[in-house]
Parts: sequence; structure tokens; C-alpha cells
Amino acid sequence: MLCALEQIRRMRGGAQSHLMRCSDGHYYVVKFQNNPQHRRILVNELLGTKLAARLGLPTTPVAIVEVSEELIRLTPDLSMEMPRQRIPCQPGLQFGSRYPGDPRRLSLHDFLPDEQLRQVANLHDFAGMLVFDKWTCNTNGRQTLFFQEPVRSGHATADSSAGEKTATPYNTLMIDQGFCFNAGEWNFPDAPLRGLYARNRVYEAVTGMESFVPWLDRLEKQMTERSLDEITKQIPPAWYEDDFDAVLHVSDQLLRRRARVPDLILEAKKSNRQPFSNWT
Repeated sequence: MLCALEQIRRMRGGAQSHLMRCSDGHYYVVKFQNNPQHRRILVNELLGTKLAARLGLPTTPVAIVEVSEELIRLTPDLSMEMPRQRIPCQPGLQFGSRYPGDPRRLSLHDFLPDEQLRQVANLHDFAGMLVFDKWTCNTNGRQTLFFQEPVRSGHATADSSAGEKTATPYNTLMIDQGFCFNAGEWNFPDAPLRGLYARNRVYEAVTGMESFVPWLDRLEKQMTERSLDEITKQIPPAWYEDDFDAVLHVSDQLLRRRARVPDLILEAKKSNRQPFSNWT
């Protein structure tokens, strides 16, 4: 288990997470049990991210992070900003999502102009993430990060000569599974536009249901009762307030929903938004 060593900065977002340096030498975006959204958000993040990773989707490594009472006491900024008061973060086991590099050197973007968006190397993964978001009924907009890693000096690319410092194409990471299973409600109120990324351009490669088949096959073959059980047993009981029956209900619903995902995608296709411009 990881231990948080230092708070770096407060992050944007309703959960009021914090970027923290941890005992493995990496940086993690940490969400606390007493975040303003719901304690169950931590369950959703751990379960959802691990399930997405099993589908082969680009996620960040996640971990359970111990944040000590002493660190919170010595770091006044480790708090939740409520409308009328400021509450210290709750010590104990928290959810951590690994930052994809050194925050002092890596630039992350949550938006790219169209020209750069076309250059994202794994743009096809947005189709796979829609399979995931429909399956888990993510009631928040799909959250992503874009980044590019510099090529080391001395390595040439197609647009550069050896010895020049250039950059690789952008990649995307799918982050923030907190509103899967409808956040703290743990139900599945499906709607045609839920799960879609805000910009249709990421779905230009979708030409029909066959574009989703790689992830639909994995969903059917890999998301078994056993695989769900393996992950749910990793969740700290404090995150679901010892109500494991509620966790089992979510797991059971996920198993039942696998067969519904193609129909949910078709409902999105038929919506007034028309997200799949090249579907033939």
C-alpha cells in the first residue's frame, strides 16, 4: 500500500482532489473519502478504472493511498472547501490515480483544437470507451487527458533530422470514472447521449457496429463474475460503509448489462446529435 508523503497542489473538479507525491516515487491525484460528491465515488474510480483497463482502454494506474492524520494536520490546504466552512480531509485510505509523468515537466491538456485532435495516436480508443461508458452508465461527460512525450535528442522522426528535439503525436488517457453507476446512486438511468464524448470528431473512424466489436468481444469474454469479484474484493470497506451487498448489486447489474451495450450504442446513433457521421 502506498503512503502519501507531500501535497503538491489542489486539483480542479467537484471532488476537490489533490496532487500528491507518494512513497513509490510517483505522483497521484488523490480523492478523499469525505469529498463533496460522495464517498462511493472512490469505489467507482477503483472499480471503473480497473474494468476499463481490462478492456484494453488507456487508463492510468490506480492505487489505494494512505494519507496520515499528521500530514493533513501539517498541510492546511488538505481540506474540503464547503459553502460555509472548510473541513480537513479525512485521514485513512483514499483513492489515487497516477499522474502520467513528472508534473514539473509534462503538460496535460483536457482540450485539443481539431488539427491536433486528428493527430491523437489512439483516437480509436474513444469508440472503446463508449462501450465502457454505456456499460457502466457513466452519467458524467467523458473526461480525457491529452499529452505528448518528447523524443530524446538524437532520435529522428518523419518530420525532423537526427539530433533535433521533436515531439511524438498526442495520446489520450481516459480519466475520472467517478460518475459510473450514476455516482453515489448506484443505479443505471440510461439515456442516448450519456457516455458520448463532447466532440463527434473522435468518432469519425466509426463506420458501423463492427467498429465497436473488439471491445464488445472483450466485454463478453473478460468481464466475468470471477473478474468482477477479484476487483470488488480489493475495495476498502470504509469506501462503501461496510454495505458489501450494495457492491454485489452493482456487480450483478454489470454482468446483466453486457448484452445491452450494442442496443445502447444504437440509441446514441439514432439521437438528434448524430455522433457517427461515417456510419454506413
